Amino acid sequence: QVQLVESGGGLVQAGGSLRLSCAASEPTFSTYTVSWFRQAPGKERAFVAAVSWSGGITIYGDSVKGRFTISRDNAKNTVHLQMNRLKPEDTAVYYCAARAGVPVVAGEGAYDCWGRGTQVTVSS
Repeated sequence: QVQLVESGGGLVQAGGSLRLSCAASEPTFSTYTVSWFRQAPGKERAFVAAVSWSGGITIYGDSVKGRFTISRDNAKNTVHLQMNRLKPEDTAVYYCAARAGVPVVAGEGAYDCWGRGTQVTVSS
């Protein structure tokens, strides 16, 4: 198990950018698959993106492909989500999640470590 802390959320205008970060203190974090999920008001939590332990494999939800990029820096025990061309429908609480080992999957049931979330609000 790892303890995850998200940061970088905030208020941005449509078309703008934000970079979220997910940090952990445990050295084993570098061996975990890490994902981002989001939950908008009144909606179920949805998959955003995931990255393998090495950073060599990434997958994205259809609604963010081409706009968001997930990456990791294992030397700093951090995973980033670069969000560009933001839309009002991207407004949500964004959660970082992690699972030990492989494979890289989109189902939230596969992840057993979760952060508390960071709010992203995109104004029109």
